Amino acid sequence: MAACIVCIRETSPGERRVALTPETAKKLAGLGARVLLERGAGASAFFPDAAYADAEFCDDADAALGQADVLVCVQPPTNERLARLRPGTLVIGLLAPHADAARVQAFADGRLTAFALEKLPRTTRAQAMDALSSQAGMAGYKAVLLAAQLAPRYFPMLTTAAGTIRPSKVLVVGAGVAGLQAIATARRLGAQVEGFDVRPETREQIESLGGKFLDLGVSAAGEGGYARELNAEERAEQQRRLGEHLRSVDVVVTTAAVPGRPAPRILTAAMVSGMKPGSVVVDLAAETGGNCELTRPGETFEHEGVTFAGPLGLASQGALHASEMYARNVFNFLALSLRDGQLALDWDDELVARTCLAHDGQRRD
Repeated sequence: MAACIVCIRETSPGERRVALTPETAKKLAGLGARVLLERGAGASAFFPDAAYADAEFCDDADAALGQADVLVCVQPPTNERLARLRPGTLVIGLLAPHADAARVQAFADGRLTAFALEKLPRTTRAQAMDALSSQAGMAGYKAVLLAAQLAPRYFPMLTTAAGTIRPSKVLVVGAGVAGLQAIATARRLGAQVEGFDVRPETREQIESLGGKFLDLGVSAAGEGGYARELNAEERAEQQRRLGEHLRSVDVVVTTAAVPGRPAPRILTAAMVSGMKPGSVVVDLAAETGGNCELTRPGETFEHEGVTFAGPLGLASQGALHASEMYARNVFNFLALSLRDGQLALDWDDELVARTCLAHDGQRRD
């Protein structure tokens, strides 16, 4: 029988994305798989049931889970929903393995085969499956739009009958996918943009987008395209120089992250206290603790004339396009294990092996 690919409604607060779109449902059906959705699974991302011409529908999520050979999701399913899955079922999604050790154990206890897309190796072959990058791009874009909304000034330079308005000066901290998208978006809005990253190799990327590389003389080049953690002396010097620079900045968007760890603290309360009244700080790393000491995850507030925003789930605010990209990531990963509609896991494939969290009752994290 054909493998049954199931997608149900996301239940995490504020989550609007969906792991299966009409496009990828059609592709999976073309590979011989059976596609089953809970009714309304794509509605919050603006994909109505009628658009899924190649899928079957089920009114009850639990009934759908009971038929699944593969469950595709955005956020990790609850343990109660995992308990509805048959042993051997594949679960593919952003499973946040570092956030909840008990969840990883639940995959093992249920004898489920769990694939966390966060663990996908960062190789050229894996780019089409890289969900972290596709979702970070949307988050970086939305972060700048949020900053522009909160700022009490224009971003571009304007020449008017009432005089000339100087462009806002925007500093983006972190030049990963989110940071680079933030730089590009701020430039499109007409701001004067700087990018800062402790990895010196990002200079060329920042400058290619029209930003100016802010060199503070501290390098933290690490492995796998990520930054290493700074030691205490390096961090102190970075903060001193960055604190001085912040006095001339109108908007800061922070995007620095280290996978599997709390976000590095880059902006202290003392540093941001020197910013001009009316300045804005948008902390894209709020979900993992924040890059700024004053960040309150999920809140926007004003402190000493500076507005701070710690948005959560920014990628979900662009649910339609974020879902399209994410669903393609999921499809490309799942296609590695589909042969004529049947599942065939290749454990010699590093993309399969290194992304696995649990299999056959054993944890592999």
